[in-house]
Amino acid sequence: MFPLRDENPTARRPVATPLLIGANALCWVVLQGFGTDPWLAESFCRYALIPGDLLGHVEFGQTIRVSETRACVFDGSADPHTLITSMFMHGGWLHLLGNMWFLWVFGDNVEDAMGPWRFLAFYVLCGLAAAFAQVATDPASPVPMVGASGAIGGVMGAYALLYPRARVHTFIFLGFYITTLAVPAVFMLGYWFVLQVLSGLPALGQTGGVAFWAHVGGFLAGLALVLPLRRADYVAAHRAQQTSRHRW
Repeated sequence: MFPLRDENPTARRPVATPLLIGANALCWVVLQGFGTDPWLAESFCRYALIPGDLLGHVEFGQTIRVSETRACVFDGSADPHTLITSMFMHGGWLHLLGNMWFLWVFGDNVEDAMGPWRFLAFYVLCGLAAAFAQVATDPASPVPMVGASGAIGGVMGAYALLYPRARVHTFIFLGFYITTLAVPAVFMLGYWFVLQVLSGLPALGQTGGVAFWAHVGGFLAGLALVLPLRRADYVAAHRAQQTSRHRW
């Protein structure tokens, strides 16, 4: 299932969501050279989150190859800044475009409920929770981890809780059969979450691959943080709307 758009207009024009998309795109261009070597490989070594490096489980001088011509060499010092920078790095064009599309579809409504500044804080906190979740599953891994997927997983968790009945138009891929279908957000996003858990279970104890547990950690963080970070006027308007519907 791939989201195309949602039937959920916002009361305010999004500000933080396009800024985040722009920041990711800028990093892709300036720091990752549009995904070409040597810039892509060097960005993994400098800005990606490497669990084993962060926790001191890799040996000084150890190397890991990240391209045919490049390898990361560990210098024995932890780089905590990669908890943030890794959120703005991506492994390829499809990785970047897919993440940014999900953020565009679901981010504006979550930002609408929080306001731009709270949404930015929410996004970073979800990204950190996602990183810690992935590190916890493989703390000695020397493999670089990149992507905004964990933070966007938090956005998706928040959306599912705030707007469970909003209709999301999706592409449905069933082998060679492709169609579109509008489904409730809680169904589409719940399906995505369950898929991450089921895909992550066989990956426990393995090194490399998709960071499924980062997605899970981000989604759960979004569920936990969205209600405390809502705007007061959004809460009041939502309650008034619910009361009006009940009377009707």
